[in-house]
Amino acid sequence: MSRAQLRRVHPESFAHYRPGLVELLFDAVRHGASVGFLADLSEDQACDYMSLVQAGVNAGNLLLWVVVDNEQVLASVQLELCQKANGRNRAEVQKLLVLHQVRRHGLGQQLMRAVEQEAIKQRRGLLYLDTEAGSTAEAFYRSQGYQRVGELPNYCQSPDGSYSPTAIYFKTMGQPA
Repeated sequence: MSRAQLRRVHPESFAHYRPGLVELLFDAVRHGASVGFLADLSEDQACDYMSLVQAGVNAGNLLLWVVVDNEQVLASVQLELCQKANGRNRAEVQKLLVLHQVRRHGLGQQLMRAVEQEAIKQRRGLLYLDTEAGSTAEAFYRSQGYQRVGELPNYCQSPDGSYSPTAIYFKTMGQPA
C-alpha cells in the first residue's frame, strides 16, 4: 500500500477513473455490499450509475475521491453537498468502497479524513451516512468518531435480494460559519 495515492476526482479527470470506479462497484456487489444494486448488476446499469456520479461531480454538488496504485482504483468515497438553502451546513458521505483484497489497510480511514477535511473547507458542520445495520462497517464508522442515531427497518436490500435495516450515523465537524 505504500504506493497508493489519494486523489480528488474532478470533472476533467473523471473519464480516466471511470473504468476503475465501475470495477470497484462490481467488486463491492460481488462481495455482498448493500450499495444500491443487486447481484445481477449489469455493465449498462453500472455505467448508467457512473453517468449520474459524473453529472454530480460536473455540477459540483458531489465530491469524489479515489485511492489508486499504478492507476488501479483501490477505493473511493463520495460526499454529496446538500444544495437546499436551509441545509448548506450538512453533507452526506456515500459509497465508501474498498476492493475486497485491500480492505483493512487504512484506505477507508484515508478517504474519510479527506472527506472530513473538505467538509470543513466547505463549511459543512454536519456529516451523516447510512450503512447496513450489523455490518462490519458499523464498527469502522464508530472508530472514526461517528455516532449512531438509530436504524430504519427493511431499508436496504443486499445483492442477494434480502432486506435488512440500515443504521444512521452522524459526526459534527464544528459550527459552520
